[in-house]
Amino acid sequence: MSKYKKGKIVIGTVTCIENYGAFMSFDEYYTGLIHISEISKGYIRDINEYLNVGDTIYVKILDVDEEEAHLKLSIKNINYKYNEKYKKSRIIETKSGFKTLEKKLPIWIDNELKKIKNTPNYVDKQIDR
Repeated sequence: MSKYKKGKIVIGTVTCIENYGAFMSFDEYYTGLIHISEISKGYIRDINEYLNVGDTIYVKILDVDEEEAHLKLSIKNINYKYNEKYKKSRIIETKSGFKTLEKKLPIWIDNELKKIKNTPNYVDKQIDR
């Protein structure tokens, strides 16, 4: 059973733009097409005003061809822009690596312990010896 269902909104990547529509890729099996008539309610002079190759966008599934693993898609009535600020990026390790943490951690711990000991509700101060 496919994860792609008619009416569902999914995320895909624009792989090719032609005069008649934009091709999309979803996973290693499924592709799709947004026909030019499914991009906007108004006249479309140039699809590139709406989409670019490499864009990651939301699309609504109009129809699913399981045999061909192909989706008919639309962005006409949805907010198709994918918020890329949450896009994963590779973490680059600094030259010092964990050495900064190794140097600073004991200082941070000591400062926090001093703050705790100076609070009025500190447990050790309440114990009479």
